[in-house]
Amino acid sequence: MSDTANSGPRPPDGDWLGTPFLTFKREGAFAICTLDRPQARNAMTPAMYFGIRYAINHVNADADLAGLLITGTGDVFAPGGDLGQAAEDNWMDFASTMGMDVTPFDVLRQSPKPVVSAVNGLCQGGGLQIAMCSDLAVVSDRATFRVPELFRGIADTYYSQVLARLIGPVRTKDLMFTGRTLTAEEALDWGMVTRVVPHDELLDVAKELLAQCCRTAPGARSVIKASLDNYLGLYDRIGMQTSLFGSEAREGFRAFKQKNSPAWVHPELQIGGRL
Repeated sequence: MSDTANSGPRPPDGDWLGTPFLTFKREGAFAICTLDRPQARNAMTPAMYFGIRYAINHVNADADLAGLLITGTGDVFAPGGDLGQAAEDNWMDFASTMGMDVTPFDVLRQSPKPVVSAVNGLCQGGGLQIAMCSDLAVVSDRATFRVPELFRGIADTYYSQVLARLIGPVRTKDLMFTGRTLTAEEALDWGMVTRVVPHDELLDVAKELLAQCCRTAPGARSVIKASLDNYLGLYDRIGMQTSLFGSEAREGFRAFKQKNSPAWVHPELQIGGRL
C-alpha cells in the first residue's frame, strides 16, 4: 500500500505504517523507520507510536530483513507525545489511547531482531524511551535529552523504573524532578546512550553497528536480551494509567496547550511560558 498522504486515519498495511508522519524504507538487509513530522517537530501522535510498534513486528516477521533503524528528520529525533492533538491522524483523546497496547517500548525491549536508534537531535519524553529501549542508541553530538513528564502531571513509572536501572535513583530524581536538559556527552557519561558521534557520521555509524548486531547468533542473542529485560524489570502499570486519567494530567495538558505554569505551582514560582 502506498505511503502517500491519506484521506484519514487508516491502519498499517505492509510497509505503510498507518500514518503519513512515519516512513518505512528498505535498504538491503535493513529497514529504516523515520519520524517525519517537521511541522510539529516530530511530536508523536498515538498513530505514530503504534506505527513504530508495528514497524518492529513487521521487521521481525519479514525474512528479507535483519534489523531496524529508527531515526528522525531535521534537528529533532522525537520530543514525546503530541499534547496538542491537532494532527490529521489523531486518534481521539491522547491519554485514552496511550496504553501499552499502543506504545512500542516493551516491543522494542523484546524484539528478536536488533533495533538501533540513530538520535539526530532533540530527544525527550517518549522519544527518549524509544532510544533507551532500543538495543543500541547512537546519538549525534548535537542531541539533547530531557524527561519532562512530571511537569505535565504524569507519573511516568516506566521512566522511574528503567532510568533507575540504567543510571541509578539519584540521577533519576535529578532528571525527573528538575527537568534538566542533558547534552549528548552527559547522556553518554550517565549510561543512557551507547555512543556519541559527529552529526554527519550518525547514520553511517548506526548502520554499521546495526550490521554488527545482526551478525550475532540470534538464539544466543535472545537469551542475553531476556536476561537484560529481566534486569530492567516491570513498572507500575496501574499507577501510571491512573495518573494519565487523573486531575494533575488534565491540568498539565491544559498548561502545556496554554503555554503557562500549571495551577499546582506556587504563584511565586510560576514562570512565563510552559515548563
